[in-house]
Amino acid sequence: MKKLMFLFLFAIAGFSTNKAVAQVSINVNIGSQPLWGPVGYDYVDYYYLPEIESYYYVPERQFIYLSNGNWIFSAGVPPRYRGYDLYRGYKVVINSPQPYRYFNTHKVKYAKYRSNHSQRAIKYSKSPKYRVVKGHSGGGNKGNFKASGNSGAKSHGGGNGKGGGKGNKGKH
Repeated sequence: MKKLMFLFLFAIAGFSTNKAVAQVSINVNIGSQPLWGPVGYDYVDYYYLPEIESYYYVPERQFIYLSNGNWIFSAGVPPRYRGYDLYRGYKVVINSPQPYRYFNTHKVKYAKYRSNHSQRAIKYSKSPKYRVVKGHSGGGNKGNFKASGNSGAKSHGGGNGKGGGKGNKGKH
């Protein structure tokens, strides 16, 4: 009887304990990254392209660059860089909102990457995780993607190109 009572209390204690619940949040946007983006990142908000002093906003597929003191949001690179090879140029991943506010900081900090062509583009990756990217070839066909003009450019005036921030607070 004593053993039965002990077993009964043990069973009640087992059912009444609080269970810890862990919640993990993982953001992945591999499928929306451009084929010319660098491999190794599951999530990207922006790329900073030091050679053309421009940003690329992945969710909206827009280039952001300074023109006559205004930030331009465009489907294409700045007109002066028409023909730029996006697959070859270095891309700095920046996951913080509106990184162009820190343009002057980024321009100095990432100047050393202006002629660095060592990054592997998503298009040429053999990793199966990139096969969700439209146009991914699975590692073959190393054709070039030359940037074209600034079709659909929108000016977001008010910028003076002087930054004014305290640097990038996100991962890059």
